[in-house]
Amino acid sequence: MTNLDVRQLGINLNHWYVVARSDEVKSQPLGVTLWHQNIVIFRDSTGEIHALENRCPHRQVQLSHGQVKGDLLECAYHGWQFKSTGNCVFVPYLAENQKLPSCAIRAYPVREKDGFIWLFPGESDGNIGQPMGLPEWEHLNYIATVSQIDCNAHYSFLIENLMDMYHGHLHQDWQAWADPVLVDIDEDEHRVDAHYQAKSYYKIDKIWSISQLFFPALRRLHPEPLDVSYVYPHWVSSLGQDFRIYCLLCPVNLRQTRAYLVHFTSLNAFWRLHKLPIWFRRRIKDSLFGSAQGLLDGLVRQDVQMIEEEQLAYLAHPQGRGYELNRALVSVQGLMRKQGEL
Repeated sequence: MTNLDVRQLGINLNHWYVVARSDEVKSQPLGVTLWHQNIVIFRDSTGEIHALENRCPHRQVQLSHGQVKGDLLECAYHGWQFKSTGNCVFVPYLAENQKLPSCAIRAYPVREKDGFIWLFPGESDGNIGQPMGLPEWEHLNYIATVSQIDCNAHYSFLIENLMDMYHGHLHQDWQAWADPVLVDIDEDEHRVDAHYQAKSYYKIDKIWSISQLFFPALRRLHPEPLDVSYVYPHWVSSLGQDFRIYCLLCPVNLRQTRAYLVHFTSLNAFWRLHKLPIWFRRRIKDSLFGSAQGLLDGLVRQDVQMIEEEQLAYLAHPQGRGYELNRALVSVQGLMRKQGEL
């Protein structure tokens, strides 16, 4: 099976995927799609998150058109109501001599963690572990920025783009690194770690350093290690000690991928800041949220254009063969095949 076309791979459902940001799910249910599975996520009266198959078993319409009533999800069409377990518990026009229908829809394991909604779409036997999470999300020494990626392409194109640091040539003024050299690769059945030596344009070591995100003239190249990891099904990167980046995957289908790119700028070098009151440090963290938005959105726009062109070229010539010189991508494709076949 090693020759299986990587552009036709499915996903290993027995992993945690990110389907939404926490702040996307408020009082109304939200419909999402994860690898052809139509899912509705909603909050109950206590704010706890739940996920169900997004269809009413009565007439098969989407439950995401409905509303939340207390702890129940109500269908917009006829008002049938469902518990978070997927069982129907109320039909408004049920006659006295009628029983509630025994139909039930699928409930998915779901967790809210570090600003995101994580969902497990595989078979749940009680031993599903926990989502990867983002330890920097709540840490007071890290400033977060989030950019959503929506691309009309198979997820493999996005993963390869993220693992191939030689494509920095594309980004020009948006580029955060330069002159990468692949030094080493570590891999097993769960992950591929590619270690590059590069030069960073940023150095977050002075109180004014974060202004480098806004003013390119302040940037100065200096050597830094650049590590990128495909921790199936997600991606993690670090550039020196200053930046940590995650890409959280939500493959929609063979030709659509959604993902969330999460960029963290470290404030660890500012030791005086660490002595300030917690509430003040929290205010600084919150006020600087999204400080790298322009940079991150610019990178995403350029990458998505290339990824979608790769997909179109593949569709036009599915038997065509490219010429790949980055050996990290060979390892990444191998991991995708192993996981996609499980």
